[in-house]
Parts: sequence; structure tokens; C-alpha cells
Amino acid sequence: MKSRLLTLALSLTILFFSSCSSPEEKAKKADADKKVRVAEDDKADSLLLVYNPAKGDKWIADFVQNLHKKYGFNGNMLVAKDGKILYEKAIGWADYLHRDSLKINSEFELASITKTFTGVAVMQLVEAGKLKLTDDVKKFYPNFPYDGITIELLLSHRSGMMNYVYFIDDIWRKEKRNMKKGVSNQEVMEIIADKKPNPYTKPNNRFHYNNSNFMVLGAIIEKVTGQRFSQYMMEHVFKPAGLKHTHVYSTTEYEKIPVDVVGHDRTWRYSVAQNFLDGPVGDKGIYSTLHDLVLYDKYLKNGRLLTQKSIDSAYKGRNKAVNGHFNYGYGWRMFDGENGRKVVYHTGWWHGFRHIYVRDVQKNIVVIFLGNLTNGSLMHLDELYKYLKMPIIRKGAYSGSGSLPGSDED
Repeated sequence: MKSRLLTLALSLTILFFSSCSSPEEKAKKADADKKVRVAEDDKADSLLLVYNPAKGDKWIADFVQNLHKKYGFNGNMLVAKDGKILYEKAIGWADYLHRDSLKINSEFELASITKTFTGVAVMQLVEAGKLKLTDDVKKFYPNFPYDGITIELLLSHRSGMMNYVYFIDDIWRKEKRNMKKGVSNQEVMEIIADKKPNPYTKPNNRFHYNNSNFMVLGAIIEKVTGQRFSQYMMEHVFKPAGLKHTHVYSTTEYEKIPVDVVGHDRTWRYSVAQNFLDGPVGDKGIYSTLHDLVLYDKYLKNGRLLTQKSIDSAYKGRNKAVNGHFNYGYGWRMFDGENGRKVVYHTGWWHGFRHIYVRDVQKNIVVIFLGNLTNGSLMHLDELYKYLKMPIIRKGAYSGSGSLPGSDED
């Protein structure tokens, strides 16, 4: 009897544990674990973004004030190191015409910083098996008029395409089309197929940075996922990274972009109004804040958005280095220094906005300047980089061999 009871107890124990390890139970446990991790990350995120102005870095504060007074910087900026904000500042006007001041959580049109997000989305789809880097654009758009342009060539600006911005602008003006209604990525693809504009050069011939590459990638993301670019980015990039103040805003979806920050020309003479060219997205069109860009940096590092393999691939230079250090990977500009020093960054310049977003991967430093006055103030950041013991992220600061003038740097 005892033997039978022991056997029954053992059988029930085995049954219990086997049921707990069923696929359904495993999925539930994984989901529960994920929720715990997300909750822990959200708590860590709130601590990461805590900033006490009284403890802000005095040297950086003086530097930014001088950048504003002497060189006319108008915008929001932030420097963070090792998960701590050293200094942040909103300085100047959000809308000069109405004398509205910038706030630290103001959303800016990121211009070409958007390309880093588009690159992340493409690499996610590669990881999911929905895209291959070797896929030809014609696989998705059979009427595309150019041969041999792959996803990889678009990501690294080696497609040789013309810049659609100038091409479309010329058509709209000649044909006197509606200058306010946004044109979509899909419509631009149709126009390119119809008009067949001459390319700049042959595919994979050379690096030629232009917006067409990432506009086409935006169109492909929409075609492959069956979602608008804005929907895909919100579900698969913004929300997973905890970016609560980051959106895709296109004039195809909004008659008026719902943000308060206005882009201005270099002398405040006029505000730059959104128009039909603010319709295509992927090359631009993402709006965000300083704090969300700090979180974006964090979640690019911890594997929530992409595997390390994809990150390493995105950060590998795919072109001949300029001045020995500067290159372009998959949606990222980069500076490659000695001893594996890797700095990835992107600039942005579009319709009255001018920015730079710099991430020193090894030293865990983030430098962000989001400007809405398109002067040359961001060409004067050298002393800040030196203070932070970072490479100077400005190609003109280096000789043709890649060394700083007057230095022994290789």
C-alpha cells in the first residue's frame, strides 16, 4: 500500500512539474518575467532622467551660455555620462513670432536623426526574417526604375540615387500642385517609377548621402509590414524603448503638425512652415525630446531593440573613411578612434531645424543639441568635446590623414 501511495505521489509530482513546463505555462512565465523587467526598466528610466539644476556641471553651463550669446544657439541641449545627466538646458524661443519659450520636454522635428530609427526598424525586420540586406528594391516595387539597388546599399547611402527632395520639389513647382498637402512615400515611389529621374551614379559606386535612400526604406517598411511607418515605429521602436514623447508626424496624416516648436531660418526673418515635403518619412519625420533620446541610447545598448550582432553590423563603416576616422554604417555616422574607440552619431538639418546627436559607446557619454534656428552654432562644439575627453566630432577639425592639426594623433 505504502509503495503504491509513493508511486502515486511521485506520478502526481511529475505531472505537476510537466504541466508547469508546458508551452503555455512557459509562455505565461516568459510574459510575466518580461513585465517585471519592463517595470524595473521604467523605474530605472525615471531615475536616469532625474536632474537637479543646482548640481549641474558649471563648465558646461558656461559653455552653453556662451554658445547662445556668441554663436546664436537656440534650442535644447543635454549631456549625460554613465547614466547621469550632467547638464541640460532649454534656451531661447520655441516660436519666435509668438515669443513662446522652449521647455525641456519640447518635441523637435529630428530631421536626419530619424535615419537612425529607420535603420533600427530595418534591422528588426532583417532579424525577423521579413527582409534581407541583399533584397533588391524591385522585389517590393517591380516598377522601380533602377537595377541593383539593395537594402544594404540604401542603408549605407551607396545606392547612387538622386535626391527625391529636389526632384519632387521641381515637379510640384512646375505643375503648380498643392504645396500644403503632404505627399506620401508610396506616392513618391510611383512618381519615381513614372518619371525615371537620372541617378547620381551607379549602385555601389561611391558614398552619396541623400534622403532618397531612407525614404525608400520607409516605403519598404510600410510595404513589408502592411502598416504605416508611424504605426510600425510606435509599436516596435518607441513603445519598447519607453519613448513616451516620440512620434512620427507627416503632413499626409496631419493638416498641422501637433507640436509647439517651430523651425526658423538663420536670422529669425521667418518661420519655416510645413509643406508637401514634410509628407515622406523615414529620412525625416520623427519628433522627439532630449529625455527620450537619452532612453533611446540606453535601449540600443541593452538589447531591447536589436541584438548585439545587428548593432555591431549597423556600427561598422561601409564606406571609405574620411580624414581617417569618419564613416557611415547602417543609418549611423561614426568616428572610429584608436583602441577601438567608437562614437556613433547623426546630424540633422531640415526646414529650420539643425541638430547633432552623439553617442560615445565606450565612454557611455551622450551629447544632444536640438536647434530650431539654422545658423552655424553647432560648428563650435570642439571645446565641449575636449572637456568631455571625447573625439572632436567635426570633419573639418582633422587633416586629410585623420589627425588633428598640430597634434601627434594618428
